[in-house]
Amino acid sequence: MQEKIHPKYGEARVVCGCGNTFTTGSVKKELRVDVCSKCHPFFTGQQRTVAARGRIEKFNKRYGQE
Repeated sequence: MQEKIHPKYGEARVVCGCGNTFTTGSVKKELRVDVCSKCHPFFTGQQRTVAARGRIEKFNKRYGQE
């Protein structure tokens, strides 16, 4: 590897929208994310069907499926 062209890799603090924080490695000091493993529906087992319900009804109405 060439010297003096690569960014400094170090410890970074990750802050989630739900308030969870943890550390990881990155070239940035702080990362802000919308979802993490504490609040993502796949990992928590909770499905957010309320937001999708309107889209499903709209699809069924448009294409004539009941």
